[in-house]
Amino acid sequence: MKCPFCGSEDTQVKDSRVTEEGGAIRRRRNCADCEGRFTTFERVQLRELTVIKADGTKDRFDRDKLLRSLRLPLQKRPVEEEIIEQSANQIIRDFEKRGESEIMAVDIGTAVMDHLRKLDTVAYIRYASVYKDFREVSDFNEFLGEIHAITETG
Repeated sequence: MKCPFCGSEDTQVKDSRVTEEGGAIRRRRNCADCEGRFTTFERVQLRELTVIKADGTKDRFDRDKLLRSLRLPLQKRPVEEEIIEQSANQIIRDFEKRGESEIMAVDIGTAVMDHLRKLDTVAYIRYASVYKDFREVSDFNEFLGEIHAITETG
């Protein structure tokens, strides 16, 4: 593993721990040349995922983008980082289980909305307001009516 500070390939693992319910290994590393310390994660990846955007362009799936999509609406909400990581892992596993290497960006957005709805209603509304491109107060009212109907029935 290359050192992110000096580029040296002479790095040593100082500590390893299983994280994310056994889905990843967190490794603390130390560079022998510059003595920099950094952390790496090792995760199981069933297949390389490609995202097909609305305009038809393709991009490599980026776990960090998925995490940002979850974290941003959850800012200042009572949801632990570990729960956010678990949600991201579950979304990725669900896509990998499909057996397809290409996924539509809209499917990712829908999966994020589904998880946010379960985690925190305020974050769900925050995300939906951007994702669904609310422009008027009536858009919010209609959406809140849908949420209210869902929560009353089940």
